[in-house]
Amino acid sequence: MTTAQDMPQVQQCSASTCSYNSDDSCHAGAITISGDHAHCGTFVEISFRGGSGGNGLVGACHRADCRFNEKLECTASSVNIGAGADSADCLTYEAR
Repeated sequence: MTTAQDMPQVQQCSASTCSYNSDDSCHAGAITISGDHAHCGTFVEISFRGGSGGNGLVGACHRADCRFNEKLECTASSVNIGAGADSADCLTYEAR
């Protein structure tokens, strides 16, 4: 079982319109990577900022074809989120 201490941090997030983003830092408790192009499934664009005070963690990864995915959990040391196919994609994603 993975604990919060084992989850990789979101090192940087350049999705400035995300309500969890403050100063290029993710403040979601944990994000999920999903979709057909490693999209940040936690990305939300609403009228106020929210989240925790700390850096976000990667709670789950649904991209089984990523080399960092082991049993739907991310094993990268950290991840970067930013513009890819969408405005909030996992830029650390690497195909196996």
